[in-house]
Amino acid sequence: MTILTITENEAGQRFDKLLAKYLNEAPKSFLYKMLRKKNITLNGKKASGSEILAQGDEIRLFLSDETVAKFHTAGFEKARAALEVIYEDEHIILINKPAGMLSQKMDEKEPSLSEYLITYLIDSGSLTEPQLAAFRPAVCSRLDRNTSGIVICGKSLAGLQEMNRLLKERSVHKYYRCIVKGELLGERYLKGYLSKDHKTNKVTVSDRPSGDARPIETKYRAVAAANGLTMLEVQLITGRSHQIRAHLASIGHPILGDPKYGDPAQNDRYRRLCKVKYQLLHAYRVEFPRLAGKFRYLSGKSFMAPLPELYGRIMS
Repeated sequence: MTILTITENEAGQRFDKLLAKYLNEAPKSFLYKMLRKKNITLNGKKASGSEILAQGDEIRLFLSDETVAKFHTAGFEKARAALEVIYEDEHIILINKPAGMLSQKMDEKEPSLSEYLITYLIDSGSLTEPQLAAFRPAVCSRLDRNTSGIVICGKSLAGLQEMNRLLKERSVHKYYRCIVKGELLGERYLKGYLSKDHKTNKVTVSDRPSGDARPIETKYRAVAAANGLTMLEVQLITGRSHQIRAHLASIGHPILGDPKYGDPAQNDRYRRLCKVKYQLLHAYRVEFPRLAGKFRYLSGKSFMAPLPELYGRIMS
């Protein structure tokens, strides 16, 4: 017999959903059959699977160890990388992702920040491998592979849900630093319409709506200018795919090192001079809104990811 006790991270979900995660190789017909026959019980009673679990609930699996082992596979292989943690508490963790690292796994061969995060939490004692069967910490805010900077992750179920809610509502203010072609002054509020070609994974920006184009808004201010380049601080008002890169390129100021929207000749020059391998776009700062309840301790707080050293060298 196997006994499972529901923790805070597992509470709030349907009983059958949790069973499907824990016995992840078992057919649904098998799970419901075991519920009907009382081979799986909830708090000592027969259950249908539609019950909403609460912290402290006890699940009993009257199944042989061989059956549990057959249907329960962790499906996790440790992947390690040196993560730069900016902030961490029991619910969330903010990581300074380097350029070149995937935010989420795209294929079986290459690990991503998601796998590095889970390994980090297991190694630090914040998570155990058996707990992954019911809840998996995850990346909430994603960055392109070659964009560096702050990524918000949920450590607990409550943290994951709250961060996803805030990001969906665009309540978290996100600021980026980038180096662009041309010398700019002051600040500007850009509006336009963005459409995406899914075959090429490339977007185009226009000043008029057409087809499936979606409205975008981007705000920037000049931080420093030198050598025909400008470092900008950019605030995402909307958050579309490749928005900052394509929006700045559309007004004649592409980001240095950008292979899709940049100036090829300038990119080649700085690849030779300064070994610029990726677009110089960095998720620099996040600001949380006023919050109440469990997450009021984050209310109005701001967190920053230091710029890569290369930015300073290029602008000096």
